[in-house]
Amino acid sequence: MQTKTLLEADGTVKNFFDWVRADGSTEFKPEAGRYQLYGQHLCPFSNRATIGRVIKGLDKAIGFTNCDWVLPEGTGWKISPEKDGCDADPVHNAGYLRELYEISAKKLGASGFSGVVTVPVLYDTKLDRIVSTDSAGILRMFNSEFQALCATEEHRKLDLYPEALRDKIEEVEGWTQKLIGFGVYGPGRAQTQADYDAAIHSLFTGLDRMEHLLSKQRYLAGSQLTEADIRMFVTLVRFDCVYYFLKCTRKRIASDYPALWAFTREIYQTGNVKSMINFPQIVGGYFSDWRIKKSMNALGIIPAIPTLNFDEPHGREKIV
Repeated sequence: MQTKTLLEADGTVKNFFDWVRADGSTEFKPEAGRYQLYGQHLCPFSNRATIGRVIKGLDKAIGFTNCDWVLPEGTGWKISPEKDGCDADPVHNAGYLRELYEISAKKLGASGFSGVVTVPVLYDTKLDRIVSTDSAGILRMFNSEFQALCATEEHRKLDLYPEALRDKIEEVEGWTQKLIGFGVYGPGRAQTQADYDAAIHSLFTGLDRMEHLLSKQRYLAGSQLTEADIRMFVTLVRFDCVYYFLKCTRKRIASDYPALWAFTREIYQTGNVKSMINFPQIVGGYFSDWRIKKSMNALGIIPAIPTLNFDEPHGREKIV
């Protein structure tokens, strides 16, 4: 059995990092109806994969299960088909995502799963195990390995990781993810004033740098939409309704960053991306999360969603 998912020294599995390949070099072949994507709208990492699925026109070829947006302590992601906006597990009728992790670990001969249960999860229903839990890898798989299953020629032509731009994509992803993608969590997690001041400075240094870049060019890697834009969009679209309330309070995207705000609206309006953005679940999920409740929202109060018009014309087509 070909696999990149390795057993730990204790005989358990901690992560799943396999790959669907159209060239047949792995046991995971791109077939319509074979794969199920598990995710949750609130999670930006999950959102990378769910957007990849729709922007490449794979929503009919690859199933999607939206888990519960309330993440309870200890049990991990729940699957709650009885709740409006959540889906059932069509593979094992599981009540928790952890069940699929355990099934997959046993398939590999492991004693169990010892890592952290995360979303997204790409599941192979034919081999009955997880392919990958790596959001960046799943996004790239959807971009390149399912071309024969894309809904239209336009979807097939869209290349989010073109070879000519790969060095630039890697470079821009390096600093945007470090300063912004992960940086939005630093202020809320700070334990001292000095830590907070350093975190807020780093975050807004990154946002200021990206504002300058996007005021001169349409996309992060140049004139073409790439995965770097998708990976940054999922953070920007959450900023004013979530991260601002998690102590990232120096500036807002909509009122203080004209290029970032227009860029965010453009990605939101691209293809069917907006179908994967659910603000009630995003806001409700973050502020119901046991970690947020424990650190800064003990009463579990859900803030109001700001009134923002993501469908307003963006004008980004004027930037070459």
